[in-house]
Amino acid sequence: MGTAELIPHQAHPVTFWQSTNGKKVVMAVTGAMMFAFVVGHMLGNLQMFEAPEHINAYGHFLHNLGELLWIERGILLLAIALHITATVQLALRSKAARPIGYSRKEAINSSYAARTMYWSGPIVLVFIIFHLLQFTAGYVHPQAQFIAGDVYHNVVSGFQVWWVSAWYIIAIGLLGFHLSHGLWSMFQSVGLAHPKLSPYLRSAARAIAILIVLGYISIPISVLLGFIK
Repeated sequence: MGTAELIPHQAHPVTFWQSTNGKKVVMAVTGAMMFAFVVGHMLGNLQMFEAPEHINAYGHFLHNLGELLWIERGILLLAIALHITATVQLALRSKAARPIGYSRKEAINSSYAARTMYWSGPIVLVFIIFHLLQFTAGYVHPQAQFIAGDVYHNVVSGFQVWWVSAWYIIAIGLLGFHLSHGLWSMFQSVGLAHPKLSPYLRSAARAIAILIVLGYISIPISVLLGFIK
């Protein structure tokens, strides 16, 4: 009687990108890159509270960066693409591991920011596209004249339209929820979370998100109230 030869199954090694932890690290790193952009963009925008020539000079400086600006935009777009891809794949992987839904959804260990993470992201993305078309390209500038190079005028005239300011404030609010949960998740992904530190890190993530939201929405509110004109 012959003996059957057993051929061991050769499992393919899991790459960094294919692993769950790898995707979480990618989300954390790309999230940190986008967070740095959000903070830098906010600080630049806050020059609206100074003389018009300050924000106009800032816009002129960015415009003169030329290829460097496009390289920065390309890196940022790549980071956004990787961030969204990793987020969607992790969500699908989590759903596949738990195919049968709960009979009743519990939110005991889930914040509102976490529960809105997946739909707030796409809404913020749509807002970014509209924002660029309005204030950068000038293709969408309702009820106002777009003047190339005059950033101060374009921002004031744009936010004087109440529904544009309302849409901006709502989108920034969603960005705040996204940042609050995203920063907390980033702390966890890079191994900073600890039972003793977790409450402080969660509070820090929430406080940072609130400050960013207040910094951004202060501009349209000031325009509507006539403080910036």
